[in-house]
Amino acid sequence: MVMAGIAIILLTGAALRRLALRFRQPAVIGELVGGLVLGPSLLGLLPGNLTEVLFPSDVRPYLSVLAQVGVVLFVFLIGWEFNTGLLQGRRRVVVGVSVSAMAVPFLLGLPLALWLYREHGVVNGEEVAAVPFALFIGVVMSITAFPVLAKFLADRRMLHTPVGVLALASAALGDAIAWCSLALVVVIVTAGSLLGVAAMAGWLALFLAVMALVVRPLLARLTERMSMGAGAPYMSAVVGAGVFLSACATTWIGVHAIFGAFVFGLVMPRPVHPMLQKHALEPIEQVSVFLLPLFFIVVGISIDLRSLSAGNSLEMLFILLVACVGKLVGAAVPARLFRLSWRQSGTLGLLMNMRGLTELIVLNIGVSVGLLDQKLYTMLVVMALVTTGLAGMFIRRDADDSLMDPVPVPPAFDAPVSEPQKV
Repeated sequence: MVMAGIAIILLTGAALRRLALRFRQPAVIGELVGGLVLGPSLLGLLPGNLTEVLFPSDVRPYLSVLAQVGVVLFVFLIGWEFNTGLLQGRRRVVVGVSVSAMAVPFLLGLPLALWLYREHGVVNGEEVAAVPFALFIGVVMSITAFPVLAKFLADRRMLHTPVGVLALASAALGDAIAWCSLALVVVIVTAGSLLGVAAMAGWLALFLAVMALVVRPLLARLTERMSMGAGAPYMSAVVGAGVFLSACATTWIGVHAIFGAFVFGLVMPRPVHPMLQKHALEPIEQVSVFLLPLFFIVVGISIDLRSLSAGNSLEMLFILLVACVGKLVGAAVPARLFRLSWRQSGTLGLLMNMRGLTELIVLNIGVSVGLLDQKLYTMLVVMALVTTGLAGMFIRRDADDSLMDPVPVPPAFDAPVSEPQKV
């Protein structure tokens, strides 16, 4: 039954990805809708409980394991894709927009979290600590999905526009900050005491030091030697082993596995040797793309829109309001101060509001560490879907060439930008 379920997931995901692209939406929208379609929110409405028939309870753990593998590889690619060249010559602009685009929604998320805490502060019969709950909601509000944004900009031919370059660089830096912030929240939740937090922080600092000072130079020498000889075909095995060993290390420390994968991506050799890209990174990317639809069905099965009551409508409204206003104001205002036009500043705000798959990964971490109940998780998934779709609804590069026009930005902002690597 596992094989049949995987086949249905892959076909549904492929069909809805194509449909999303026809409606000028990111492919991730179609995949997420596919999860909802096959879950209890839609398929479960039909007679015979088809969701349970197609994905019985004893099959779901296997799907979850495969989905976790896809997510770990995807997050590794995010780390590898982090291009510091985007920051060169424009650090002041990028840092200003990135920090503001994270700080404003984060700060707006704190009072929202305290309000939500009254109804969602108990998860699985246990009371959640208010501080990590509030910090987690703040991080959720401040996420931007860098990979989804990069693909969206490429599809709209906006990669080399001033607003596209600024959005991509700001999202890259913001993602790095967000993962670090999320790691801190997870440490606070799982450590349980001040001494435990200190111990986990020490182990995490040691892990980062080993990765930067030992693993990074070893990787550079190893991949260079393998690329020059007969070892090139085995690069994918070496790199894949490194990803999963790093994920195991952070899991042992008490931080989620994806943090280890992300850090291993950061220490991958740059610039990427053609043999390394051909024999390691491209195969890993293909495996990740193949397995990620399983993650969406795991998400779709775990949420049921029917469980939301009329009372949750107001909560949903405020969640969407804080998410959208925080990103729009946080990104558009500093962009305007750096002399972008109001239209370009608004476009930047919409781009930075895209949360996509990255948000879903963060939300699943929140569920796994016991910070989110089912109803709040469902509402936040809907928020991720809506905010990702807004850019596709309002940004039409081919219908408005003004987004390509040069703007009177500081001279440093005009530095050349390299093409982001594809994920």
